[in-house]
Amino acid sequence: MPAAPAAPAVPASSFLGKAGPLVLARLFTAGLTLSIPLVLARVLSLEEYGTYYQLFLIATTLYYVLPFGVVQSLYYFLPRSEEKRPWLGQTLLFMSVAGVVAAGFVWVLIGPLAKHFDNPALLAHRGTLAAYTAFLLGSFPLEISLTSQGRTKQSALAYLVSDALRAATMVVPCLLGFGLRGMMLAVAGFAFLRYVAAWVVVPRGSSGPLLRPGLWRQQLVYAAPFGAAMALAIPQQNAHLYMVAGAVAPALYALYRVGCFQLPVVDLLYTPTSEVLMVRLGELDKLGRMEEGVVAFREAAGKLAFVFLPFAAFLFAAAPEFIGALFGAKFLPAVPIFRVSVVGVVLAILPMDGVLRARGHTRAIFLSYLLKAVVTAPLVWFGVKRFGMMGGVVSWAVAEVVGKGALLVRVPAALSTPTRTLRIRDIIPWRELGKASLAAVAAAASVFLLRVGTVHAWNGLPEGLIWRALPLAVAGVLFAMGYVGVLYATGVRPLRLLGSLRARRAA
Repeated sequence: MPAAPAAPAVPASSFLGKAGPLVLARLFTAGLTLSIPLVLARVLSLEEYGTYYQLFLIATTLYYVLPFGVVQSLYYFLPRSEEKRPWLGQTLLFMSVAGVVAAGFVWVLIGPLAKHFDNPALLAHRGTLAAYTAFLLGSFPLEISLTSQGRTKQSALAYLVSDALRAATMVVPCLLGFGLRGMMLAVAGFAFLRYVAAWVVVPRGSSGPLLRPGLWRQQLVYAAPFGAAMALAIPQQNAHLYMVAGAVAPALYALYRVGCFQLPVVDLLYTPTSEVLMVRLGELDKLGRMEEGVVAFREAAGKLAFVFLPFAAFLFAAAPEFIGALFGAKFLPAVPIFRVSVVGVVLAILPMDGVLRARGHTRAIFLSYLLKAVVTAPLVWFGVKRFGMMGGVVSWAVAEVVGKGALLVRVPAALSTPTRTLRIRDIIPWRELGKASLAAVAAAASVFLLRVGTVHAWNGLPEGLIWRALPLAVAGVLFAMGYVGVLYATGVRPLRLLGSLRARRAA
């Protein structure tokens, strides 16, 4: 009998190229997304700005908890399934029900939360917040369903259109003088249009019936550990925000949220890289080439290290220039909080949750979030009560380090094969981390020295965004020159690195 034909070779290093459309789409819309808090900080009062953050704190908490891991499970099932339509249909139906539940939660809880936050202004937005949350949850599967089928270009287009519309509906009403109420009406309408688009786009082009009840149990069993983990993780991650919101006035809460502000660069790169990594691991499993999974993980982490480490170092060193340029001098008291929050960028280097989900180790994710929740509760309570807003952000950072450590110890087992048992030291891209760290620290030191030498030089600058951004631009150019220079000295060629990503995208 003739031998079975070998599986077609798929270069292990080419999978990151599939993330290219997603990264480019999010890069294009990152500026629009970034404009939202920056514009609102200037057109809303501090009290309204704090109210805006409190409203969306409630909505985002429900948005990430109620999907219960069902939508994310598409990354596991769709690459392994011939008939994809039943998985998509039951996911859309589940999220529609979750949206109704979310609206009920908003309607019932907005009163107690307004009392806890000592902000009765929240009650005026009960209806629009409920509608926005319901329709946004119902549309959750839109981009994920496309990415999990390898349709990254269509997913990128969906991100592009959706983020642009979202930014417009949040910013334009405020600029036209309709205030926070006008913005909430606009975003509720946006969420409805997105929900309709999800039902039109998601099932299109897939085969099989829209629903098949026998598959529901498989999806729920797989998603339950991850969903339970999210039910712990999101309240845990937001615990310091709720605690601080209940301890300070809305104006001070606005300062705290600016201190916790993160540029969308992390989501811009981490999320599509993690998503494509999950799809790649599923393809390797299907081809019987599980041993190549660790190579894919190290490659992804190495590329993220060369971006996230210098990004975190620059934000830490240039925090006063950054806050002053983006939000204005009235938000400079948020600088110490902002420097602590930068630790979140560093912790995003390793896409560990994606590996555990792709290999079916979702129980490990649940256990890590359970540990974080146990650590967070006393930390946040004591930190905010004893040290105020700084205690809140430090408690969050400590809990994040603990949670990432719990995930890290489980990743080697997820990437191991029957013939090779991996350890932590086998999965870390040590060389890339070392070179990126050295270059980032050296470049950050140059920014600190620049501030010492120009401590009085910027005092006479006129008001206006361009003039406020000048110190940040000078610091950025100096940092970039130092970082690239040290990389070249260690043998890394940044342009060659970018060229390799373009070549993989073309492949």
